[in-house]
Amino acid sequence: MIFFKRLRQTLDWLYTLGGVIAALFLIAILLLIVIQMLARWTGEVFPGAPDYAGYCMAAASFFAFAYALNHGAHIRVSLLLNAMGSKRWWGEVWCFSIGAVLSTYFAWYAVKANYWSNLLNDISQGQDATPIWIPQLAMSIGAVMLAICFWDNLARLIFTGSHAMKTNAISEDAAE
Repeated sequence: MIFFKRLRQTLDWLYTLGGVIAALFLIAILLLIVIQMLARWTGEVFPGAPDYAGYCMAAASFFAFAYALNHGAHIRVSLLLNAMGSKRWWGEVWCFSIGAVLSTYFAWYAVKANYWSNLLNDISQGQDATPIWIPQLAMSIGAVMLAICFWDNLARLIFTGSHAMKTNAISEDAAE
């Protein structure tokens, strides 16, 4: 029993860590934009700033996926699930199963793309000439975290009868 409690704490910590890292990447985007504005006002050039901002945006998105899933921020089919009545559990299992399989598929290919970009020494086409595996690493980690989160919620739903997703006010209002 203590193993499952520690596993639960570790997974919740992992999802929260992903949310914190996503927030840090959003702050990095702000800083990049401000630095680029200052560079333009002083007549300097900050090569690759739009590329770095794009990398940070992708990293922020992917790191936030698992955190957002557990906090009910993803678009769901709540109206349909609420209309299922006593068969809602089966609908939830179906939705989490599809999400788990698709996110695992995506994570597999994200990691594979990351591996090949590193192996082939692929670099970005912008002014920054960054090895592309570096920004792809955030995508791979975030995709793996999302897959883990889906499988975690599916297992929780099957074994305990409820998932970890917190319902948000919008889905509660729509259900009533």
